[in-house]
Amino acid sequence: MSFKFEKLQIWQKAMSFGEDIYKLSLQFPKIEIYNLSSQIIRASDSIALNISEGSIMQSNTEYNRFLNYSVQSLAEVVTCLYKAKYRGYMDNQSFEKYYNEAYHLMNMIIAFKTKLKS
Repeated sequence: MSFKFEKLQIWQKAMSFGEDIYKLSLQFPKIEIYNLSSQIIRASDSIALNISEGSIMQSNTEYNRFLNYSVQSLAEVVTCLYKAKYRGYMDNQSFEKYYNEAYHLMNMIIAFKTKLKS
């Protein structure tokens, strides 16, 4: 037995991405624990949470709304990544890695949204 969302590549990728972001946030200075660290963790967790929540007993219109929330949370993570880079908490190579993962995930979610409309 499994939930429908567990089979979705976008959910699996969002889960993996969220864990990567969590590990990254552990490297931020302690001063950021209630600020940037907390924000980036909550935003990255929200991506997978909205994918799963939207998949359960929702119409395609409602599901699209939750997928939009996932994309919005992803944009929030990207902004937090910029903040971390600007504050010197990560180097350019790490930033590019997470940025590219976020971009790929966004494209996966958008493609899935398009498929839902068909």
